[in-house]
Amino acid sequence: MAALVAAEAAAPPGPAEAAETSETAEAAELSRALSRLLPGLEADSKLGRRRALEALQRALEAAWPQAPDADPAAAAAAFQGPWARLLLPRLLRCLADPAEGCRALAVHLLDLGLRRAARPRDALPRLLPALAARLAGPESARGRPPEACEELRLALVQLLSLAVRLGGPALAPHLDDAVRALRCTLLDPFAAVRRESCECAASLARATPDHFHMQSESLIGPLMQSISHQHWKVRVAVTEATGTVIQFGSAKSVDDVLPHFAQRLFDDVPQVRQAVTSVVGGWLLDLRDRYSFFHKLIPLLLSSLEDDIPEIALTAANLWEKVGLQWQRENEDDLKDKLDFATPPPAHHPSPENRPVLGCRELVFRNLSKILPAVCHDITDWVVGTRVKAAQLLAVLLLHAEDHMTQHLDVILRALHQACADDDSAVVSNCARSAELIGAFVSPEVFLKLILSMLKKSPSPSSLLVLASVIRGCSREALQPHLKVIATELARPHICQGSENRLYGEHVLLCVQTLVSVCREDCRGCSLQLVEVLVTVLAFSAATGLSDKVQETMDTLASVQGVDGSQDLYREHAGPVLEQLAASHQDWTVHSVEFLRFNVLLTHAGPALGGVLPQLVPALRSCLQPARDPQMRLRLFSSLSRVLLSAQETVNFQGQFHHYLDTMTKDILVPNLQWHAGKTAAAIRMAAVSCLWALISSDILSENQMREVQETLMPDILTTLEEDSQRTRLISCQIINRFLKTSGSVADPEKFIKIYPELLKRLDDVSHEVRLAATSALVTWLACVPNDDRKAHYQSNIQFLYRELLVYLDDPEAAVQDAVLEVLKAGSILFPELLVRETEAVVEKHRSPAHCQQLLSYLQALPLAQ
Repeated sequence: MAALVAAEAAAPPGPAEAAETSETAEAAELSRALSRLLPGLEADSKLGRRRALEALQRALEAAWPQAPDADPAAAAAAFQGPWARLLLPRLLRCLADPAEGCRALAVHLLDLGLRRAARPRDALPRLLPALAARLAGPESARGRPPEACEELRLALVQLLSLAVRLGGPALAPHLDDAVRALRCTLLDPFAAVRRESCECAASLARATPDHFHMQSESLIGPLMQSISHQHWKVRVAVTEATGTVIQFGSAKSVDDVLPHFAQRLFDDVPQVRQAVTSVVGGWLLDLRDRYSFFHKLIPLLLSSLEDDIPEIALTAANLWEKVGLQWQRENEDDLKDKLDFATPPPAHHPSPENRPVLGCRELVFRNLSKILPAVCHDITDWVVGTRVKAAQLLAVLLLHAEDHMTQHLDVILRALHQACADDDSAVVSNCARSAELIGAFVSPEVFLKLILSMLKKSPSPSSLLVLASVIRGCSREALQPHLKVIATELARPHICQGSENRLYGEHVLLCVQTLVSVCREDCRGCSLQLVEVLVTVLAFSAATGLSDKVQETMDTLASVQGVDGSQDLYREHAGPVLEQLAASHQDWTVHSVEFLRFNVLLTHAGPALGGVLPQLVPALRSCLQPARDPQMRLRLFSSLSRVLLSAQETVNFQGQFHHYLDTMTKDILVPNLQWHAGKTAAAIRMAAVSCLWALISSDILSENQMREVQETLMPDILTTLEEDSQRTRLISCQIINRFLKTSGSVADPEKFIKIYPELLKRLDDVSHEVRLAATSALVTWLACVPNDDRKAHYQSNIQFLYRELLVYLDDPEAAVQDAVLEVLKAGSILFPELLVRETEAVVEKHRSPAHCQQLLSYLQALPLAQ
């Protein structure tokens, strides 16, 4: 037995024993080398300590085998003992060295040691408290980190991250130290430290999944304080770290985080919004308690579907589809009937090819009652961005909810009613999109009951926009049975006459346009009501400027009904509209909506007026009486003048206007030509004179009718020659000229003789136009004097006229001289000898006898011409 033991002792060592002997030898050699250098770390001088650290660095680098065939595991095992026993404690003490350079070298050596040691976890019990002391000492409570150098704080956090990666689950007993350090570094003034701390926090969560939940909540506060940091990379890092911390930590922190995440959806940097989208999508897929937070997380992810950056929207869409499919698989038994008997997309779905999967639709439907109140609240928030996001989200929710939104319709419509009054166009457009989805998915019988009730209570531009948008989203077949009801409600006075505001008019018009575009030929049954609405909008067009749009809509309505144009619509409906208006014409003023509508018909109905004279003329007679509102009379005369100028295409289109000529002259024009004091009365007389001129210029009166009009109105027109208004005097001269041309031979010499003195007075008018018009009328008057035996009756008057005209033959204005010369030439045929004598009597008195000589030459040539 002794021999056997001796033989074994004398035998050469095996491979394992040889390796252990080699490791021991290398460790012993490294220990001796380090032992020689370590005393330098205690030197009093900064330079000495630094040189010792540099020497240690060279020794460690030299001790690591560089040969290709070297065994890293053996080297790490040999390094473990000297590192843990000799180097680690002293390097940790160096972390508090007064010299910054020494602290930096110590951190570097600790990093090197952790990477090379065979069992880096053994260093954690001493390393973690030391790091926590440098990163989160008592000084930090007053805002000054124990480590003053930013670069060294970054290196220490990187060292902590390395320890977390190498330590793994062994970090569990040291979570307190790690979390204490991170709570401070997450708020570090140096942005790089914050970013590294975020990565370290995420690594710590993944490394200790079984214990991290006990500490995770303490990191949420610092993370949320950093989530609005000015550097976007920090915001991204914080968002991603928060996702991991909650994923592996306590889900109770979701409530604390969500408001901050919601704010990051408004971040100007797309990368931040992308990070929020990815994190929220990850929670919806993998969070352990995600079912409890669906109603809070879904709005955040769906908000990203409407992001301006396509990549973010695509990421959100992909994640949302995965969430829906996963939930669908997890609840397959509950959805069995819906999966086995899948319903096709609704017939009027806006994009059936992109319809969300069943799981997504069900998730929204089941959580809509919890999501909707917050969305409806945010849609009226004071911040524009919040309102826009809420409006976008509402549209996405309704697209998923489809017909399930019916049970929430009252709440949705109230929110849309408020939001459609927003000043921001993006909010309004998204709300209009939501309203279109209501039309696509909800029965008209349901939504019309609510919308029309809102309109009856308080008609407004926003409620009209909601109605127009809902109609636009609805199908023609579904809307057809309710078309008459909608048109009748729109035509009610308190709705179509609700306001003269331009926006209100635009939205009333939009309702009609939408009805016509959706229902097309079906609009025949409610054409009268739609025309009433259009006439009302057109009545306010002076204030709103919508006349062109109304005319386009009228033409479109005519087109879908298969008639030639808007004139055919007026021809069909002008009578009923006028009958409706006639009931109240006794009470009209210039501001009455009924009067404005009447004026629209008068100016736009064209040929249709010829068929509604029995309703039109009595209303005109009533409104144009002197006792009525002067402003209304002025406006009505202006419109009537334009109509009478084209009477053949308007009031006399059917050749029946002559039946109402007496009413027009005796009951309408005569009372308004009477003189009354005041500028308003003068303006009305001018309007009446203009209206008379339009009537006699329209060529619809026969000679007998013209004589009747002259007989009735000539006395009043002679008085208007004295009006202060130049325009009135001018038109009066033209009217007299027209009357004289039509009357031919003189019917009543007494009345006839009274005309020329009034015209003669106008030769002294301040207006050259009036003077020339008066000379033209005098030519016509002289032409009416019979050139036969009867002319002797007029000789004295003609002689007086010759004398007066010869005075104006020396007028300062050459044009007046020429015009008067023509008058004298025209009248010379009556009494040429008398005119010669009168001319010769004044020729020497004129400043310039040229015109008198021309007249004498003309008169001397008359017998030759005869």
